[in-house]
Amino acid sequence: MKDWIIYSIGFFAQILFSSRLLIQWVTSEKQRKVITPKTFWTLSLIASFLLFIYGYLRLDFAIMLGQSLTYFIYIRNLQLQGQWQKFPKLVQVLLFIVPVLIVVFYYNNNKIDIELLFKNEAIPSWLLILGIVAQVIFTLRFVYQWIHAERHKESSLPMGFWVLSLIGATLILTYAIIRKDPVLFTGHLFGLIIYARNAYLIRQNND
Repeated sequence: MKDWIIYSIGFFAQILFSSRLLIQWVTSEKQRKVITPKTFWTLSLIASFLLFIYGYLRLDFAIMLGQSLTYFIYIRNLQLQGQWQKFPKLVQVLLFIVPVLIVVFYYNNNKIDIELLFKNEAIPSWLLILGIVAQVIFTLRFVYQWIHAERHKESSLPMGFWVLSLIGATLILTYAIIRKDPVLFTGHLFGLIIYARNAYLIRQNND
């Protein structure tokens, strides 16, 4: 597949990720406290699916890992907000099974590709480890958010979410610079500003 198509998929995913943050940020600024709008999780789910595809096309296991870990957390938050039930049944089924089918298909039919994900000459082992650690930390913010949401039975974005976002985004930004990946760099540079602002708003409201 041509590079411009692959990068287009990646940039579109990052535009959606940035849009969710922009909507969340503007909504929070109006209320002077951190708000989680309904569109946040819908855009997250769509963007995550696209970035998963981008990661595979780039043979970048770190990107695929990060998206596969958070995908179903986005769905769970949509359920808690009562939005998942509004999706057509066919769309619900497709969103659930398509990522799984992609993984199963490539595992059974493209073993060479699976090896390339871990042995990509363009990504040294130490850099792949950095990318995986960065994605794991970045993903843990949603695991933390998910546990918090289940305990309180509502979808919200607590302080720990934004702290982990700042740490994870900084590491991913470092990975992107070394990897020379414009998609990751653009998305996470913008995100750092909003993560810091949300953390400030929560701290200001708690004082």
